[in-house]
Amino acid sequence: MISTLLFDFGGVFTYSPFAKVEEFGRARGAAPGQFPRILFGAYHEDSDHPWHRLERGEISLEDARQGIMALGREQELEVDLYEVLGSLPRDGGVRQALVDKVGELKRSGYRLAIITNNVREFSDAWRSLIPVDELFDEVVDSCVEGVRKPDASIFELALRRMGDVAPEQALFLDDHPANVKAAEQLGIRSILVDEDDSRVIAELDEHL
Repeated sequence: MISTLLFDFGGVFTYSPFAKVEEFGRARGAAPGQFPRILFGAYHEDSDHPWHRLERGEISLEDARQGIMALGREQELEVDLYEVLGSLPRDGGVRQALVDKVGELKRSGYRLAIITNNVREFSDAWRSLIPVDELFDEVVDSCVEGVRKPDASIFELALRRMGDVAPEQALFLDDHPANVKAAEQLGIRSILVDEDDSRVIAELDEHL
């Protein structure tokens, strides 16, 4: 029986920025997939790409910006992290139906946590989008913990923080296939989140 639900933040409670970043790059002459890869690295990996180091809290936002700009110039593209971020919706496109569902789950007695790959400088902004402290028992933030998805240790840390929950008692929701695969390899049942709120909620209900 599932007692604990683990949620990604961006791409679950807000719509994923990857499509918007792709559009931004294509408008500047980038090949398909080129701009997001320069900006975020291979997101199915955990590497020394500047964005990955930023999400692990190893470097500052400005250091990541400079590193990403250097990578872009190697491919004859100007990739300014600040410019890209400034083009995204300020509220992140909050998915209120999923926020409301979490409130329902909280009232039903489930234990809830966020596992997020995030950036120290964005902490106040993303936490202001939904009532994080009211809804969730724990927040496992990559830039605080020094580890990011899909590294299995971030899931193990979350399970410990939630009271040494057994993997089979947890359900994880994320919009990136590599993160879902990493959780499932530990025995955590998972849902790959797309942009269809109704479908995601229906699958969640099926698991519960």
